[in-house]
Amino acid sequence: MNSQRSLFEDAPDIRPERLEKGMRASDLLGHMGRTAFEARNVYRGAELFRRMIENGDTIWLGIAGAGIAGGMGGAVISLLEDGFIDIVCSTGAQVYHDLHFAFGLPVKAISPHCDDNQLRRHGDTRIYDIGIREKETLEAQDAIIRRFVREDHAALSGKVLASWEFNERLGRWTLENAPHPDLSFVAVAAKLGVPIFWDSHSNHSIAMNLARTDREGFPVRLSAQRDILESAAVAYASGGTGFVELGGGGPKNFIQQTGPTISQILGVDFEGADRGLQIGTAVEREGSLSSCTFGEAVTWGKYQTADEDKLVQIWGEYSVIFPLLAAYVLELNPPRPYRRLLSMIPGMMQKLDSAGQDEAVS
Repeated sequence: MNSQRSLFEDAPDIRPERLEKGMRASDLLGHMGRTAFEARNVYRGAELFRRMIENGDTIWLGIAGAGIAGGMGGAVISLLEDGFIDIVCSTGAQVYHDLHFAFGLPVKAISPHCDDNQLRRHGDTRIYDIGIREKETLEAQDAIIRRFVREDHAALSGKVLASWEFNERLGRWTLENAPHPDLSFVAVAAKLGVPIFWDSHSNHSIAMNLARTDREGFPVRLSAQRDILESAAVAYASGGTGFVELGGGGPKNFIQQTGPTISQILGVDFEGADRGLQIGTAVEREGSLSSCTFGEAVTWGKYQTADEDKLVQIWGEYSVIFPLLAAYVLELNPPRPYRRLLSMIPGMMQKLDSAGQDEAVS
């Protein structure tokens, strides 16, 4: 018989705890953390998010997929209003769909088991179980985007814009013109000084409409290079950094490339972000995890260290996981002062430029 001391001896005991009526979010997540498998990992992610807030991290939110079209913008707005999100990278598609709610355009909860040929004949479109009318919602939204460009063209023209500048103008115009701006995370972000970057300037309906307004005499010029440099400047100049990533894809990669942009491309000493939390269902074996595991990201200089207390990857669909994490931190963490990074980006860019000049001299 093996008489050596068990390596598990000091580990917590697992016990079959009962669920109680009236449990708070913190109670439920705490219960999950004392069980096993992905439930315990979800609790680890919730605790990491809480530590990001308590430690004063500049917190980035990446939004991939179609969660905003499915109503998840409400959770984003709650976190913005409590100061728990300082900067966002979203697909342009989610910025576009976010505005449906601000302007009262119909978005419906439908069955995913549809006859898509019949839907097309009726002028209905869908994103899985999200129903969107082509004329009453999409074409109406297209017209609103083009109206924004025409009415705000004096501010949008005359220089090459970063996507965050375009989205700030769009958010402020929405605050002034939409009947329900409080339902738009884009409008709330503009009001609170939170920058929103796009991961792509061309892969969405806003860009499709910009192609038309260009032809109609209202050109708008956007710079991917400015997005790359100015997002890197925020990462460099803002101190402790935490990344919260909903899904993978472009937003995740855009956020995480800030570190390599600084260190590898600009040659400025930088070790990457402090903490990272990802929620997604992609696997690493065939590359769809978008920068793959956090451990691999450390090798690229995207994060400082492969420390399990600082990097948590949750395998799960974020429409299930994200509301749990948001409810957890909203319950346990008091609101933070707003950083209002929108007004700080030019100064942050100067700081990065200065660091690059110092490196060149040395």
